[in-house]
Amino acid sequence: MKTVKLKNLLALLLALLLMLALLPSAFAEDAPDAAAEEESAAPAEESGEETAEAKEAEPTRLQKLLKSAKENGGFLLVCLLVFAGLFLVAWLFERLLVKKRKKFSDTHYIAYTAIFATMAAVLMLLEIPLFFAPGFYKLDLSELPIMICTFYLGPVSGVVAEFIKVLLKLLLKGTSTAFVGDFANFVVGCTFVIPASVIYHARPSKKTALLGMLAGTLVMTVFGSAFNALYLIPKFAQLFHMELEKIVAMGTSVNKSINSVYTLVLYAVVPFNLVKGLIVSVLTFLLYKRISPLMHKGDARKQQRKEA
Repeated sequence: MKTVKLKNLLALLLALLLMLALLPSAFAEDAPDAAAEEESAAPAEESGEETAEAKEAEPTRLQKLLKSAKENGGFLLVCLLVFAGLFLVAWLFERLLVKKRKKFSDTHYIAYTAIFATMAAVLMLLEIPLFFAPGFYKLDLSELPIMICTFYLGPVSGVVAEFIKVLLKLLLKGTSTAFVGDFANFVVGCTFVIPASVIYHARPSKKTALLGMLAGTLVMTVFGSAFNALYLIPKFAQLFHMELEKIVAMGTSVNKSINSVYTLVLYAVVPFNLVKGLIVSVLTFLLYKRISPLMHKGDARKQQRKEA
């Protein structure tokens, strides 16, 4: 059963990775050049025949996809490698440390993972600006369904749900951060749910759930802050062809104490992750014990049918 489930899950992940490789082109915003703007401003004097020829000369959707995938190949490769690494970490933790997790059928496992990921994607669309952070840092509660999912099914399901969530969000809304924000949401979200899930499943109880979410919040805050300072913020500046000083200035306009990348992380990213972890933890603690009996009730009925 474990081998079959792992094979099915890997097949699903391969399909999702293929989608990710093609996503940037689907949402890339091509900036019109000056010549194109002049042509649009000038009266259209071309004949219908010339217009038809121009349309034929336009690259096809497939060509645009391939071109965009090639241009973003380096960043995509980093994203895929990080995802593979986090998936492997979650799988090892689940296999070595999580001993009492209930076993589910492939259909049950995949269906619930997809359901919680979809709910998370919808919540990811609802972003809340924070008074202490610049506009590109917005709070969403998409980790709430992911945390419930990972408490129910285990660490691997949490990582996969995080990945599906980001893909669905990109399909629904696209990206306004050159995929850096979406990548950050996935990676930092995983550093929140993996520790929480492993600690909880090692010995399920209210106490370990609270300890797990506290540990997840601390790991997310420390890792997320370092990740922003060393990689995400410089990468954001690079992809947007901006100077780091301009990004820092966006923080300075909100908080005068922000005058460098490190103070931006200290006064914006650290409290952002702490607030998010605290809110999601409280909501998960209040909701999971109310939702859990309904999910486990369905498990009991399926087990009875199997025994019959």
